[in-house]
Amino acid sequence: MRSEKVTFEGTQGKLAARLDLPEGRPRVYALFAHCFTCSKDVFAASRISAGLAELGIATLRFDFTGLGASDGEFANTNFSSNIDDLLKAVSFMRDNYEAPRLMIGHSLGGAAVLAAAGGVEEVEGVATVGAPFDPEHIRHHFEDHIETIAKNGEAEVTIGGRPFRVKKQFLDDIAGHDQKERIANLKKPLLVFHSPLDQIVGVENAGNIFAAAKHPKSFISLDKADHLLSAKEDAAYVSQVIVSWARRYVKGLENPELNSRFKPNDDHTIVAEAGTGKFTQTVNSGGHILIADEPENYGGDNRGPSPYGYLLSGLGACTSMTIRMYADRKNIPLEHVSVQLKHLKIHAKDCENCQTDNGMLDKIDREIELRGDLSDEQRVKLLEIADKCPVHRTLHNEVIINTKLVDA
Repeated sequence: MRSEKVTFEGTQGKLAARLDLPEGRPRVYALFAHCFTCSKDVFAASRISAGLAELGIATLRFDFTGLGASDGEFANTNFSSNIDDLLKAVSFMRDNYEAPRLMIGHSLGGAAVLAAAGGVEEVEGVATVGAPFDPEHIRHHFEDHIETIAKNGEAEVTIGGRPFRVKKQFLDDIAGHDQKERIANLKKPLLVFHSPLDQIVGVENAGNIFAAAKHPKSFISLDKADHLLSAKEDAAYVSQVIVSWARRYVKGLENPELNSRFKPNDDHTIVAEAGTGKFTQTVNSGGHILIADEPENYGGDNRGPSPYGYLLSGLGACTSMTIRMYADRKNIPLEHVSVQLKHLKIHAKDCENCQTDNGMLDKIDREIELRGDLSDEQRVKLLEIADKCPVHRTLHNEVIINTKLVDA
């Protein structure tokens, strides 16, 4: 991933931005809006944006007016000016790169995205993370100062340990937005992320957003995440899910090599370079889209299982399925099967029962756990059946692989 600093004209001067780009040509462009009083460099923004870039999506994140390195006074901003800044960012992207196909917003940035995206024709998908249903939700930050603001027209408020000057016009503005109608009229596929443990914006907000939205809409629980997505793995998960979800709706996210001359069916698997990272591959197996990669210690980005990881997965899945089919057919009270596999390279001289006596050999250790009220005889039989799974047999049989070049 590479990142470029850019600026563009906002509602009160220049807005500081960063464009996170994939190593190859971007498949599509996305626009990210950060949380209330945060900046473009907050963990959630930077990590999600980087994750999207690694998966081929160029993502612009910027500081709203009066925040971070952007021009303007925060005291003169409001929710409406945030929406205007987002639309300014859309115009900048449209004029200099491509208009965003995805708009993503975190916290109040998510509410702003919900308000703005309906008016951006090119947007084909919208995602929110920990977003409030109504911008007036942030009024709780000012509860102790509302009388002072009403009397004096403004007050200094501490938010997140930093002082901000808040004017009466800000409170008046957040009270004047009908988000329910905007969400109902969004007319864009919507993906809602929220943590049930969010202490800043309660998960009931996600329920209200989801209820107001029309289909297609999806909800993803972020389980143990906090509001700011402080854990790197939570932000990585969000970016991965966004890309997987958006493939259904956003033109350009499908891998062109996988959708040109090759048409997958049940017995075909198509693999092509993803264009992001050194080794990352997009796999289309019977219409199921997967990612393959190498671990970081082998020079990869660890975006998916390695080729040997898929080999072991195939053998493990086949083993478990074969055992299940046999147990069901013979009415064996098998409750659960799990298979653990490990691939090793060993010296042929260390193998007592192998025909090859020099060089290196591939060794797969396979451990099978069987749960249920099983007799010793049934366990032995199921272990015997494991060796009869078709993939196991394929690995032991002579395999013919025909390879030829085709015209691009």
